[in-house]
Amino acid sequence: MSLRNRLRGYAAGTLLTAALTAGSIASASAAPAQGGTLTWIVAPEPASIVPLTTTAGGNAEIGPKVVEGLLTYDKDLNPKPLLATAWSVSQDGLQYRFTLRQGVKWHDGKPFTSADVAFSILTLKQVHPRGRSTFANVTGVKTPDPYTAIIELSKPAPFLLTALSGSESPIIPKHLYEGTDIASSPYNSAPVGTGPFVFKSFVRGNYILLERNPNYWDKPKPYVDKIVVRFLPDGAARAAALESGAADLADQAIPLADVKRFSALPNFTVDTTNWPYVSNHQQLIFNLDTPVLKDKAVRKAISQAVDVNALNKVVWYGYGQVSAAAIGAANTKYHDAGIHYFPYDLAQANAALDAAGLKRGADGTRFKLRLLFNPFQDPRAADFVRQSLARIGIDAEIQSYDFATYVKKAYTDRAFDITLEALSNAFDPTVGVQRVFWSKNFKIGLPFSNAAHYSNLEVDRLLEAASVETDEAKRKQLFIQFQQAVHDDIPSIEFGANPNITIVSKKVRDYAPTGEGLRGNFADLSLQP
Repeated sequence: MSLRNRLRGYAAGTLLTAALTAGSIASASAAPAQGGTLTWIVAPEPASIVPLTTTAGGNAEIGPKVVEGLLTYDKDLNPKPLLATAWSVSQDGLQYRFTLRQGVKWHDGKPFTSADVAFSILTLKQVHPRGRSTFANVTGVKTPDPYTAIIELSKPAPFLLTALSGSESPIIPKHLYEGTDIASSPYNSAPVGTGPFVFKSFVRGNYILLERNPNYWDKPKPYVDKIVVRFLPDGAARAAALESGAADLADQAIPLADVKRFSALPNFTVDTTNWPYVSNHQQLIFNLDTPVLKDKAVRKAISQAVDVNALNKVVWYGYGQVSAAAIGAANTKYHDAGIHYFPYDLAQANAALDAAGLKRGADGTRFKLRLLFNPFQDPRAADFVRQSLARIGIDAEIQSYDFATYVKKAYTDRAFDITLEALSNAFDPTVGVQRVFWSKNFKIGLPFSNAAHYSNLEVDRLLEAASVETDEAKRKQLFIQFQQAVHDDIPSIEFGANPNITIVSKKVRDYAPTGEGLRGNFADLSLQP
């Protein structure tokens, strides 16, 4: 099937799991209730709200409630209308034409037009961690009238039409951002959008308040009057807030040890969907600028000392889906199931380190490493890695930071030797995976990019070829070869999909009707009596 035919138009869909089927059927048979306040726990607290200069989870979840994208997506990641009502792709894949929704206003009353779209796409190309590759082939955006935007490319981008959600490519108001320092704009934390909810306040360390947009273009939506986004310091406090009724919804917020208990509570649903637009994936990344880690034999020895299947059982309580391949198993289209972990073998690992001249000292230690972890990782994963490496004489010193400090330490200061990251595969490997391994995506200060400082010309060639290949069979083969190449090179140890646990009160309906999961806009969400 040609790119043009595949991308022209799609049916709507709803992302559901077996656990949610009964509740979804009930909500479909009753009209959504109007009113009420949703209390939603998000962890950790984001540094800002709009996912413009960051792909951080908190921004990607909260931002789309205020600032929308051109499109939304069903469970198969087929695009559906949002700020764009229609779209077409030229036969050569070099021009994307969007018809924009008329009558939409920014929350400050200014009209939304194609000028906002053009400004946003070109801005994302410069400042968004994934946007640098997503829109790398964009040469310009034409705006022949206020309701038409035409994205022009130098080369095909078969993933582009899937990259236009509010969580990935937010459309921002040109009249507020133009001529300013985008990274430090106050509107990143106090957004003005077109979405179903209007930003009211952000009290650091406490909450964000959003209120219903009475002028939303998709009336009578949204249904709830307010959203209070709560920030609580630890998993036990978050679990207590849910159980007491002080909170209605939480994602990745409670200790995994509590999941089984919550599954038995009558007033809650435990949803374990790995939302396809996000496609959770975690990994241990080597800093290849660290002298001792330049030796692939050392990296292989470390990989043979970290039993990822055991990590899944001990740290993730068996709720994860491990994957030795850089493209995880959730991506059924491109995942290479034939890639396996190097065998867990402490004897081989110790022998390899001896052979590399890294003998144990009198205290049994060969060398030390600085071990960081993204706060989106379970801290117990860092403990697991530390204990694993101790068995082969490596002293991994855990350094724990809040999210903002972690990002600076890892991507600006590069003050780490190994780091546990949470770089999701996202909706397409060119967008979610390429950033991790593409040598041209190494840039000091760019969050969630090529933290390893990995450079392999063949890997670059495969990634770049896949990014423009419109034949699906050929594209898959390129990604298969890529996965094999990076597995052999060992710039990282892939953990796979960490558990995605959403705890939701049964009074909350239609909180995740799209493939974006909680990264949708909550316009359909309602609170039933």
